[in-house]
Amino acid sequence: MGDSTQMEFQPLSEPGPLPPKPTFKPLKAHEMSEGRIQFRKIPVPPHRYSPIKKAWLDIFTPVHEQMKIDIRMNLKSCKVELKTRVDTPDISNLQKCADFLHAFMMGFDVVDAVALLRLDELYVESFEIKDVKTLRGEHLSRAIGRLSGKGGKTKFAVENATKTRIVVADTKIHILGAFSNIKVARDSLCSLILGSPAGKVYSKLRAVTARLAERF
Repeated sequence: MGDSTQMEFQPLSEPGPLPPKPTFKPLKAHEMSEGRIQFRKIPVPPHRYSPIKKAWLDIFTPVHEQMKIDIRMNLKSCKVELKTRVDTPDISNLQKCADFLHAFMMGFDVVDAVALLRLDELYVESFEIKDVKTLRGEHLSRAIGRLSGKGGKTKFAVENATKTRIVVADTKIHILGAFSNIKVARDSLCSLILGSPAGKVYSKLRAVTARLAERF
């Protein structure tokens, strides 16, 4: 065999220092959507006029001072109006405030609904009694009575066991809480609607909440 041709390799030059990474500051709420101000309008049902008037300072303070969202009550259209400001730190604050006000309009107390502003993992779930079982007349009245119990005892027991808040508004039921807790509360309320006695629901609740406590 002839002489093997020697391939010449040029030594690679030492790479220079990399340019510094660019730092982009997060966009503020007023800088999104081409600088347009974002709005939300929440209708106020007639039966919530008096409660919102009494609790207005408790609603206004966290929304305006902590979430940095402008809020006003439009008496002509009977709606609460929200809008972002120049100093709104996060665009999600607007939706959180809207969820907070929706919860208040459903009938939750301000002290309970305000948790929607501070915690990300809270939700509100709503359903009607007819979604569970078609009931009319006295049967419907008795089902609503079973949900509340004497002096609201049953509702309070379900709330305390599942760490949720429940509003029974005529035939509609609203539950505020974490996802897994809402499921447990909803199952208990459905059992009551279907005719289970409160004692049986309590014992099942104790077993389920004990399992939840072990898991977490």
